[in-house]
Amino acid sequence: MKSLKSLLAFIVPLYAMSYSVLARVGGGYQVGDGNVNEIDMFTSPEPAATKTAAATLTMAELTSAIIPCTSSGSYSLTTMTGPEIDAYLGNAKVGSSFNLAICHQSATNVVTLAGGTGVTVVGLATVTGIGSSSFTFRKTGVGTWSAYRI
Repeated sequence: MKSLKSLLAFIVPLYAMSYSVLARVGGGYQVGDGNVNEIDMFTSPEPAATKTAAATLTMAELTSAIIPCTSSGSYSLTTMTGPEIDAYLGNAKVGSSFNLAICHQSATNVVTLAGGTGVTVVGLATVTGIGSSSFTFRKTGVGTWSAYRI
């Protein structure tokens, strides 16, 4: 009986660790339902440099999660091509996705997200002044991605 208690004393903390929650302070990892009162947090890289004119976005910019923009005129930001995104995200499978927000900080003018070859923008592609739009990029096939406006 004593060895069973010793075994349980060893196993129970390990089991509890596998179902820990991302705490508001300290660290941890949430599995399953976890504590529904805790915040769902994630990490993101440093936002891309502020865009002020038309450009083709690099993969570092596309995967930065946030692209700040200012302008004195309207312009387009073009994604890299579908095959270029595939090459950068080598482990991506059909259904893999990532998010991007374009934050337009000017009072007037429009910034438009344009898809490179193999990338289809679904929904309204324009971001108006003093506004932001979020897009989820989803791999739809070999060398093809869709950017869904959310």
